[in-house]
Amino acid sequence: MKVAVLALQGAVREHLDALRRCGVPAVAARRPEEIEESEALIIPGGESTTIGKLMARYGLLEPIKEMAASGKPILGTCAGMILMAKEIRAAAEDQPALGIMDIAVERNAFGRQIDSFEADLDFKGIDGGPVRAVFICAPIMISGAPGVETLATHEGRMVAARQGNLLALSFHPELTSDLRIHKYFLAML
Repeated sequence: MKVAVLALQGAVREHLDALRRCGVPAVAARRPEEIEESEALIIPGGESTTIGKLMARYGLLEPIKEMAASGKPILGTCAGMILMAKEIRAAAEDQPALGIMDIAVERNAFGRQIDSFEADLDFKGIDGGPVRAVFICAPIMISGAPGVETLATHEGRMVAARQGNLLALSFHPELTSDLRIHKYFLAML
């Protein structure tokens, strides 16, 4: 099993480290063939417009869409969640996106960088107590189509959801020492 982390911008190193601590071979993916050769993909947080433009420039949009359509697991955290959404509110005019998950998201819904925070969340399907979540310029999911399962909320807002092989989070699990969300994702393989 090989898991790729999209390595264009954002918390790439932290996701790679979490995967390695889970005992899984991980690769920093920058080329289409690195995506195609992997069995799962993590799209990390960062700045969604920048990541989207870089995905378009390097020919990564179609391989990731094909990966999703083939049933391979994809995890999007923060900006990754935004890029996976079929509808992005407050998107830049030239925002490239994947549009692979039936969710509508709102960028920076919790505020700017100065408004970043941590919270404990009950996460459906994860035992052992609350999951610590780090929210940085975090988006929220405004809605999900039938078939999208809400896994966690914060103050009534949807912050984690799954649709088949797709997992989207408003927060950054890679910034804590807790590996349960990465293990949940790996169990989707």
